Amino acid sequence: MHLTRRETLAMSGAAALLALLPKGAFAKTSDEWIAEFTGGADLADSGLDLTAPEIAENGNTVPIEVSAPGATEILVLATGNPTPGVATFSFGPLAGSQYASTRIRLAGTQDVVAIAKLADGSFARASRTVKVTIGGCGG
Repeated sequence: MHLTRRETLAMSGAAALLALLPKGAFAKTSDEWIAEFTGGADLADSGLDLTAPEIAENGNTVPIEVSAPGATEILVLATGNPTPGVATFSFGPLAGSQYASTRIRLAGTQDVVAIAKLADGSFARASRTVKVTIGGCGG
């Protein structure tokens, strides 16, 4: 195989650019988000409440609520979005309650997953499937 000087420079420039990209430039999967947040710990199925509509007519504004008494952080993921990470809520020691509500964008019908880190270091998980009739991420 014979490479010209121009081809060699183009390949080495592309390799250098790839090496300089920040770590977060590559999309992570939902499982990678969960593993990073929990450190691989086991997830309980109780201790976290996730409220989301069963059917959302428009994926641009889907209301959700999360509540986990005793939580220090809650991670919310939309598993079918190009970038699954939607929000992370942090609660300090003076927080009146560990509750948050927001509106999220969903690309289509998919699972919305919430993971709570509780004060004792354990983790809780809740999931809801939301059926979207009109996608919010260009769909």
